[in-house]
Amino acid sequence: MRGAAAAALSELEREIDAPGGGLDRLQLVPTPFVPEVRLHLAEDAIVWWARMEAYAGHALPPPYWASAWAGGQALARHLLDHPELVAGRRVLDLATGSGLVAIAAALAGAERVVANDIDPWAVAAVTVNARANRVAVTATGSDLLDTGPTEVDLLLAGDVFYSRAMADRVLPFLRRVVAAGAQVLVGDPGREHLPAEGLTVLASYPVPTTEPSVDSPVRRVQVLRPA
Repeated sequence: MRGAAAAALSELEREIDAPGGGLDRLQLVPTPFVPEVRLHLAEDAIVWWARMEAYAGHALPPPYWASAWAGGQALARHLLDHPELVAGRRVLDLATGSGLVAIAAALAGAERVVANDIDPWAVAAVTVNARANRVAVTATGSDLLDTGPTEVDLLLAGDVFYSRAMADRVLPFLRRVVAAGAQVLVGDPGREHLPAEGLTVLASYPVPTTEPSVDSPVRRVQVLRPA
């Protein structure tokens, strides 16, 4: 690991090893809907972000990796409940965030798991979270959306339709992956930019809400497959 990801990893390891607790600290905790997986999460990611920016003296990317998002929780639950989907397969987890879905794939028996996110802090978070769960996950920070990934049997994408700009890039990428012969699974809590057509619902889960700025304590989340 090099550059920004290496620097972020150093900071995360310092945070994890520092004593104390509270809203502005990371804690290694079971994921609410996927207790088999433990993640380093912030009780309040916004408060943690503000403290870390003050410490760094400059702006940091939003810590999306410090929350367990609903789409990822449902997708991880689905993989652990149906390990035949991943067993012995080469898996890519797109926009991985904390690495929850990638870790679940590894626990379910995937042959190889790559977790991808353009945020160097997410790459670092995947590294510490995979270590905490004693699984092998390769974390990468490349922007893959203008490419067509090779050597992938299953692509996983949780919570990727959070903006129009992201949806406009992700959809063609997912179609290229399917056209290349790989399977794609998406986890989404009904976000505004989720396509209305072209996806088949495989499962639906009531997922406890942990991410910031969501009023409901439970969200109905679907696992979908491009038709």
